[in-house]
Amino acid sequence: MRRSKPFDLPVLGYETSALEPHIDKLTMEIHHGKHHAAYVSNLNDGVKGTAYADYELEDIIARISTSDADKKIRNNAGGHWNHSFFWQIMSPKGGGMPQGALATAINGTFGSYDKFKEEFSNAAKGVFGSGWAWLCVGADKKLFISSTPNQDNPLMMQVVKQNGTPILGLDVWEHAYYLKNQNRRPEYINSFYNVVNWSEVGMRYQKALG
Repeated sequence: MRRSKPFDLPVLGYETSALEPHIDKLTMEIHHGKHHAAYVSNLNDGVKGTAYADYELEDIIARISTSDADKKIRNNAGGHWNHSFFWQIMSPKGGGMPQGALATAINGTFGSYDKFKEEFSNAAKGVFGSGWAWLCVGADKKLFISSTPNQDNPLMMQVVKQNGTPILGLDVWEHAYYLKNQNRRPEYINSFYNVVNWSEVGMRYQKALG
């Protein structure tokens, strides 16, 4: 699809303080208003004069390659998509447990919700440096957990080893947690489950099933 206007920074949909005490206000202000905004600005600059100039974000993500020529666009398109997704799968009314078909799928795939949390947390802890942990729906309609470095994501068909549709993602770049948790990534990961918007994740799961 063709795009007729520049990319812009999406609104959070809740106050920057709304995820307290699990994710602090200052981190959210900087993460959304500075880091994400920078990805948007750099992406708009990066696509100018390229084959991606008029593509929608999802189309860029699907087509992006590992070539040096695509590196700036890959990093910033990934940063924009990942963060736009991240804000939506968190909520001030989050936490609890998945329900319905998603709960059934998680129990069937991982054995239990607690086992899922263990595997997902280990994927997030295991990211070396900066990156993301993901819960995805694969082409076979089954759930899988993966991780990606930097701002890559499972929709980047020419980049990642295992493609899928993300329905849950966790940003483990230090800027996502360092002001509150310092170097204690596991502490941040545990806090994340208190703000997961399982209703949104469940809707994304149903959509991914087609």
